[in-house]
Amino acid sequence: MTFIYSRSYRGPLQAIIFDWAGTVLDYGCMAPAAVFMDVFARKGVPITMDEARGPMGAHKRTHIQDITRMPAVAERWRKKHGRAPTERDVDAMYADFIPLQVACLSRYSKLIPGTLKAVEACRRRGMKIGTTTGYDAAMTAVNLKDAAKQGFEPDHTVSASDVPQGRPSPYMALLNVIHLKVSTVEACVKVDDTVPGIDEGLNAGMWTIGVAVSGNEVGLPLAELRRLPKADYAARRQRAYARMRQAGAHFVVDSVADILPCLDAIQERLAAGQKP
Repeated sequence: MTFIYSRSYRGPLQAIIFDWAGTVLDYGCMAPAAVFMDVFARKGVPITMDEARGPMGAHKRTHIQDITRMPAVAERWRKKHGRAPTERDVDAMYADFIPLQVACLSRYSKLIPGTLKAVEACRRRGMKIGTTTGYDAAMTAVNLKDAAKQGFEPDHTVSASDVPQGRPSPYMALLNVIHLKVSTVEACVKVDDTVPGIDEGLNAGMWTIGVAVSGNEVGLPLAELRRLPKADYAARRQRAYARMRQAGAHFVVDSVADILPCLDAIQERLAAGQKP
C-alpha cells in the first residue's frame, strides 16, 4: 500500500491585507471613478459610470487601457478621432489622470464605518496589517496621510507602482508578506471590494474576503445608499454578492465592519487542516 503525506499549516492567522478605496475608506469607491470619467471627457469621448468602474482594482494606467478596449468606448473614440485609441493616447490620459486624482483624493478620504474597530480586533488577534492599492505611490501617500489623521496606520503599504505588475497579479500582496515577515501565505487574508483584488489574493495563495456593498460593485456613497428604496438596495446588494462569489472569494460581506466572523471561520478551517 502506498501512502502520501501532506503538509498543512494549523497555526493562527498572521496578517490581513486590505485594499484602500471602497474597502477601508472612500465609501462607494468614488474618487477613481469620477476622475476616469473626467479624463475621457477631456478627450471628447464620454464614458458611463459603469464603464469607468469596470476594470476597478487594476493599476490606473491599465484601468485606462482596459476602458479603451471596451467595444463601445473604442467605437466612440473612432467616431471622435477617426482612429482607434493607441498606447500614446493611454499614456496621455494617464498623465492627465495623476494630478486630477491626487487633487481630489482628500475629498473622498473618510474612513468607512467599522474600519478602526476591525483593525483593532485584528491586532488583538496578533495579526499584522498590510494594504495594497491600484493607486501609485504619490496617490497612496495622500491616502496614508488622511487615514493616519483618522487613526488608521497600516504596518506596511504597497502601491501598484512598487511592483512589476498590478492586480490581478499577486505581487503587491506577496510584497506585503515579505515586509510583514509572515511565515506562510496560508496565514494571510486579503480583503478587497473588486474582482481584480480578489484575484490578487487568490493568486497569492491567501484567504479572501469580498466587500460587496461599501465598494465598487454597488458604487454609491453611504448617504446616497441609505436613500435607496429597499427593493433597489436589495437588488444591488444581491448583484454585488454574486460578483464577489463568482470571483472566488471565500467569504463575502457588506463592509469591513463585518469581517470578524469570517476570520473566526478561517481560523477554524486552518485548525482543521484546510488551505485557501
